[in-house]
Amino acid sequence: MSKKKHVMIWDGNVRDAALSILLAVDKNQAYSNLLLNDTIKRHKIEPKDRALLTEITYGTLQYKMTLDYYLEPYIRGEVEDWMRWLLRLSLYQMHYLSRIPPHAAVNEAVEIAKRRGHQGTASMVNGILRAILREGVSEVDVFNEIDELAITTSHPHWLVERWVEMYGVEKTRAMLEENNKPAIQTVRVNVTKATVEQVLTSLAEDGVTANKSPLLSECIYITEGQASRTAAFRQGWVTIQDESSMIPAHVLQPQRDWRVLDMCAAPGGKTTHVAERMNNEGTIIALDLHEHKLALIQQNMTRLGLTNITTLHVDGRKAIEHFEANSFDAILVDAPCSGLGVMRRKPDIKYTKQEQDLARLQTIQLALLDAAVTLLKPNGKLIYSTCTVDKVENEGTVQQFLQQHSTMQSTAIDSLPQALMEKQQDGMLQVFPQDFGSDGFFVAAFTKKEILTNGSK
Repeated sequence: MSKKKHVMIWDGNVRDAALSILLAVDKNQAYSNLLLNDTIKRHKIEPKDRALLTEITYGTLQYKMTLDYYLEPYIRGEVEDWMRWLLRLSLYQMHYLSRIPPHAAVNEAVEIAKRRGHQGTASMVNGILRAILREGVSEVDVFNEIDELAITTSHPHWLVERWVEMYGVEKTRAMLEENNKPAIQTVRVNVTKATVEQVLTSLAEDGVTANKSPLLSECIYITEGQASRTAAFRQGWVTIQDESSMIPAHVLQPQRDWRVLDMCAAPGGKTTHVAERMNNEGTIIALDLHEHKLALIQQNMTRLGLTNITTLHVDGRKAIEHFEANSFDAILVDAPCSGLGVMRRKPDIKYTKQEQDLARLQTIQLALLDAAVTLLKPNGKLIYSTCTVDKVENEGTVQQFLQQHSTMQSTAIDSLPQALMEKQQDGMLQVFPQDFGSDGFFVAAFTKKEILTNGSK
């Protein structure tokens, strides 16, 4: 089903813009991060307004269930969707943002209600918000720990229950709370063009505050400023990428003369990272199911000055129809997944994913891995990665894959810094959002057993 185009006229009102984005996310199942970036770029919103717009949009989404719990005693009868989102947006500012005077948030909400509705709706919004100002919000009062976690951190009950069963209450609580914190911006240095020191100097000259990551050598943390607006970005010295997403290329350890297949490559962050680690040598074939997304890879290739990547519009599950068996030294399967590890960046995922989606996704993940086995050379390396923290999609998929393919074996991960190495077990590495402040991410490594000439394995 096609998504409706989001249209908004920017008139300088940050809260009205945030409301438009929230309504589009809710009504059209649009992605909050894409709408937010599109709004900022299209209307050339200044940094100060950009920061507030981002904070109140993401914050309202992140705490949607909590805000509804607080609002429930004050709402009588039915209210229109846009009014409910306006109340959530306003209460988020009143309750979570200390630097915005509560009365200012109320007055702004009333003005928006007048523009979008009429005097009656404005009076209702004013009455509800001023009642909350007088009386405050009630403490979360529920009978069990699952409900308490779900409401206070605004995560669906089924997801909290699932994670508590998988990881226990303490680890789950830490993950849920981390999901509501602002994401750290990180960039990857293109080592074929510049050193980390050169990039840090260049970023500083453009007014960006940054520092080296203590984990991965080519990763830089941005603490203030926008990396995408710098000379380092324009010149192809850096790629904006979460640090966790840099792990697969390190685990792969590609050699410069290898032939590598990336089965689900768009938008190309991991593809170009592998290409850089190969020093722009060898060959990388980058596939993607969606033809229009291949343009994103090509744009990244051009900006980064990489020439060892070829893009093809091919469904990775059908890759065996396009390539010879045993023809790749290494294969990366960065599989479609639930995305439950990146909810800080895409908070709407919490409300759109359903438990049954995970089983459907595992079927796709296993089909991709099945195809990879045929295409991989004996002694070749296969890397499977996801941006989720769910055991079914991660460990469950690995276990099923190994049961179905006797020619494949898990390979110990031995190419990462000690802090990450401590988290790997049996060729699998699970990073949680609370571990290093990066996205939740999973990586597993396999090798294909050599088939002897007498047919034995």
